[in-house]
Amino acid sequence: MFKRPSNRQYNQMREIKLESQISPYAEGSCLAKFGNTHVLCTASVDTKLPPWLRNSGKGWITAEYGMLPRSTHSRMDREVSKGKPSGRTQEIQRLIGRSLRSIVDLKKLGDHQIKIDCDVIQADGGTRTASITGAWVALYESVNFLLKSGKITENPIFDQVGAISCGIYNNFEIIDLDYEEDSNAETDGNFVMTANNGIVEIQTTAEEKPFNKEQFLKLLELAESGTKNIFKIQRQTLNME
Repeated sequence: MFKRPSNRQYNQMREIKLESQISPYAEGSCLAKFGNTHVLCTASVDTKLPPWLRNSGKGWITAEYGMLPRSTHSRMDREVSKGKPSGRTQEIQRLIGRSLRSIVDLKKLGDHQIKIDCDVIQADGGTRTASITGAWVALYESVNFLLKSGKITENPIFDQVGAISCGIYNNFEIIDLDYEEDSNAETDGNFVMTANNGIVEIQTTAEEKPFNKEQFLKLLELAESGTKNIFKIQRQTLNME
């Protein structure tokens, strides 16, 4: 009989909690908890645009991602002490930024740049998916700040975006992998999706042996179900329903 290390059902996600307005200083903030993975997401509004965007009539959204030294079982050095972010960090930062820009009309953002910071406090698998999910809440709050202060006149956010991991573990398709499952999975995938059934990005990799189309479609089905639940939690967090 198939059994996950976490004792969850194959389609059962960890408990997800999104706490908004967690930072008193940021224009938007969210503490995203996917089980024992905790990520603090903050959104900061800046009127300084990248040089290549000045006078373009478009705003910008960018992201930074980092793991605190004791977010894992053993201490890791801060990347700033190494002089530059790792390739993994850069890849995740770009993924978060792409995901958020995919659901924003940058022209309606005007001459504003919103910088998203995702700091991993605890890591137990799925830090990038938790970051994207929490970052959307922080972004929404920062846009509300711009609207209420009269700095923009239209809401540039036209959809929700969220993410979830799915993979194949002991030949079974499962959702929301924790670290033990992720580190032993035959296939590991991250699905970034929108509330209007859009796909932003799918990162799926076979670790041991190739997976087939049928297995991939099962992972996609799990991801669709999981993100649907995530979108509901996002809306509840922001009192949108």
